[in-house]
Amino acid sequence: MTIQLRQICLVAQDIQQVVDDLRSVLGINSCYVDSGVKAFGLENNLMPVGRNFLEVVAPIQDNTAGGRYLQRRNGDGGYMVITQIDTYAEHQRLRQRAIDAGVRVAHEHSSEQWTLTQLHPGDLKAAFLELEYDKDEDFNGRWNPVGGFGWEDQVKQDVTTDFVGVELQGDDPEALAALWGQCTDLAVETNPAGQPCLSFNNATLRFVPITDGRGPGLGGLDITVADREHILREAKARDGYISDDQVMICGTRWHLIGG
Repeated sequence: MTIQLRQICLVAQDIQQVVDDLRSVLGINSCYVDSGVKAFGLENNLMPVGRNFLEVVAPIQDNTAGGRYLQRRNGDGGYMVITQIDTYAEHQRLRQRAIDAGVRVAHEHSSEQWTLTQLHPGDLKAAFLELEYDKDEDFNGRWNPVGGFGWEDQVKQDVTTDFVGVELQGDDPEALAALWGQCTDLAVETNPAGQPCLSFNNATLRFVPITDGRGPGLGGLDITVADREHILREAKARDGYISDDQVMICGTRWHLIGG
């Protein structure tokens, strides 16, 4: 069984400002806007990060899940961990494991090509977890949320290379890790920093205590970078500089590795 971190979704009040910040600081391109998210009262923008994706959504009407999330966490921040599962049978097995763990299905959709199960963030106590299966079974290729194909020429990796980690914060990191481990059928490990973690195919989920006063949620992302100087320079220009190893964009801590 293989789980690929294929997409991270952030939620923002001002989508254009956040997209401008992400493109400038991380040196990435926009590749797709999905009009279908209007059904959820949202607008979005997607950007490739390596062969994976970063999405920003923003509410365009009152009383949306995205809007409530902004209110609960007092501003912009991480919203969804979106995964691609290697086979349909494994997708269905993990879906049932989550249900058996008491996690509700918030939304699901299925077609001949693509199957989506979105697990409820309230039950997961940090963020949405989305399980997706694509009939092509290619972690580097077709991806339905960006229209399938057509995004490949927008990949730009001379500044930011890829996602390698997700930082989920909670009141009890060990219990949070155990819950996510139960849903993903992954063993909880301990990293060198003493944090409980889960290992996806291409990234690690780290579970940490809440230190920012914003409650449980997706607080940070680990990215490999090729041009740290570019990121730090642009972050300083946009008031997002935290340290030489960390910048803040869209209420999210970006931990820089390499470069």
